[in-house]
Amino acid sequence: MERICLLGASGSVGESALRVLKKFPEKFSLESFSVNTNVVRAKEIIDEFSPEIVCVSDETADKSVLGTRYKNTEIIYGQQNLAGMVKDSSAGTVLTAVVGSVGIMPTVETIKSGKKLAVANKETLVTFGPYIKKLLETSSSVVVPVDSEHNALFQLVENTRRSSIKTLTLTASGGSFRDWPLEKLKNVTVAEALNHPTWNMGPKITIDSAGLINKGLEVIEAHFLFDFDYEDIEIVIHPESIVHGMIELNDGAYLSYNSHPDMMYPIAHSLFYPDSVPEKLHNSKPFSWKQLTFRKPDEKRYPAIRLAYEAGKTGGTAPAVFNAANEVAVESFLNGQIPFLAIPEMIDYSLNNMEITWPDSLEEFLETDRRTRSLAANKIKSRVS
Repeated sequence: MERICLLGASGSVGESALRVLKKFPEKFSLESFSVNTNVVRAKEIIDEFSPEIVCVSDETADKSVLGTRYKNTEIIYGQQNLAGMVKDSSAGTVLTAVVGSVGIMPTVETIKSGKKLAVANKETLVTFGPYIKKLLETSSSVVVPVDSEHNALFQLVENTRRSSIKTLTLTASGGSFRDWPLEKLKNVTVAEALNHPTWNMGPKITIDSAGLINKGLEVIEAHFLFDFDYEDIEIVIHPESIVHGMIELNDGAYLSYNSHPDMMYPIAHSLFYPDSVPEKLHNSKPFSWKQLTFRKPDEKRYPAIRLAYEAGKTGGTAPAVFNAANEVAVESFLNGQIPFLAIPEMIDYSLNNMEITWPDSLEEFLETDRRTRSLAANKIKSRVS
C-alpha cells in the first residue's frame, strides 16, 4: 500500500485528492496531511483516514479543537513544521496542493528525500524553477504535475518521441470574464470574479483564472517541467474545458488529452504513476461533449499573459517577481483594497522596479520573493492612501 502525504488537504485540490484515496482504499493510505486554518475539516479527515500526523500551518488557528493529539494522530502547528513533517514522513508520495510560495520548503524536502512529488503548487516551480531543476539533478525524486493542463502535457510528451514535438498548447477556460465587454472589467466585484464558469477552485486561483494570470504562471511552469522554449509554449481559450493540453507535431498534426473537467483524473494519474489508473473515474463519452471551441486570448483582456512571457524569457528572478507581486495584488483585491484591473498593473510595476538577478542559492530567491512582496505592498498602500 502506497503511503501518501497530502499538503493542503482542505483546499479544492486536496478535497479531490481525498476522493481519489477513498475510491482506492486498498491502494493508498493517508499517512499525513496539512491544512492552513481549517481545523474543523482536519478533524473530519482524521476521523475518516486516521493519519499518523497532521500539520496546521497557521499558528493562529484554534488549537483547542485538536490539541497536540487527537485520537491516535499527532498534531503540530506552524508553517515551519510543514517541511519537517515531509522530511520525517514515511510516505512514498507527497502531493503538494498548498497555495503560493509556502510550498517551497516542503518541495525541497520531498526532492532531497527522493520521494515522488505530485505537484499542484505551481508557484514553487515558477518562483524557484532554476533552483528546483538543479536540485533534481542529484535526486532520485520523480516529479509528476497535478494541474490538469500540465498533467495532460506530461502524458502526451511522455508517450511521444520528443524530437517530433514542435509546440505545447495549454488550454484555458477564459475565466469569469471571458465574454464580458472590456469596459465592464473596470468595476467587477470580488463575488463576480469568484464565479468561475467551469471549475470549483480556491479564491486565489479563481482570481488568477479570471485574468488568465494562472495561465501565465502555467507557461513558466511548463518551461521548467518540459524544457521547451517559451516561443514553443502556446495558450488557447477553450471554454468547454474538455481538452486539457495539446502537442503539435512537426508535420502540423495535433495530439490532445481530453477528459471530463474533474481533478480526479490528474490526481489519480499522479498517485498511480508510473502505473496506470485501473478503474474508470467518470462516465463521460465524446458524444456528451456537444462541441469543442477554441480561440486566441485577447491581450487587452488578459495583459498578464504578455508579462508572464516577458518574465519567463528574462529568466533569473523575474518569474519570482511576477509570482510574488501577483500574490500580494490578488490578496489586496480579495480584501477590497484595489480594483481587479490593478492586479496586472502591480505585476508590471514590480517587474519594472525590482532588480533581476540570477542567483545560485535558495536564500537569494527567497530574498527576491520577500523584497518584491514589500515593494508591491507599499505601492498598494500608497495607492489606497
